[in-house]
Amino acid sequence: MHIHEAVLSGSPAGLAVLGAGIVATVVGTAIGLRRLHDEQLPRVAVVTAAFFVVSLIHVPLGITSAHLVLNGLVGLLLGWVAFPSLLVALLLQALLFGHGGLLALGINTLTMALPAVICYYVCGSWVAGLPRGRAIAAAFLAGALGVLGGAVLTAGALWIAGEEFTLLARAVVAFHLVLAVVEGLVTGSVVLFIRQVRPELFALALHAPAYR
Repeated sequence: MHIHEAVLSGSPAGLAVLGAGIVATVVGTAIGLRRLHDEQLPRVAVVTAAFFVVSLIHVPLGITSAHLVLNGLVGLLLGWVAFPSLLVALLLQALLFGHGGLLALGINTLTMALPAVICYYVCGSWVAGLPRGRAIAAAFLAGALGVLGGAVLTAGALWIAGEEFTLLARAVVAFHLVLAVVEGLVTGSVVLFIRQVRPELFALALHAPAYR
């Protein structure tokens, strides 16, 4: 779901999207950093590395691309810390592989991290507190909601950038309707495993202090 900076930098509307993405990502990252405390760092590092590796497997889709995101799972485990976590992963991808470019780092982070935070608020308490079956269903919802939210935001950015990208924006959403099912199944499987070996990880995300 990376958008290359060249796509958005070609029009005033696209530049406005780039600017809005940077501002929103700075705000989200600031909130995430204020909620991050030292004992969370190993967990954040593992989640960031997992996202980095998984999202390197790309399916080309015109001038954008699709891949497993797992941002719903990132949100369940990290809450607002998803912003700095995903920012670091996407920065490394931009520097090492040129995915998206540095100018699009803000909007690309926003399209993945904002749905992650929404999943945290919508599904986090269900995954942590419901019985096993309903918790897995909530995890499936988080996985699907995360990737669909990212697809809608990406499509919106493309649509704002120019009418010539309208068809591509629709294709991005349509493709991710299928991917959402895969994301939901993978997220549900991972949540099931974590609930068996480290169930406190979800509770830690929910009760992380708002400030240091």
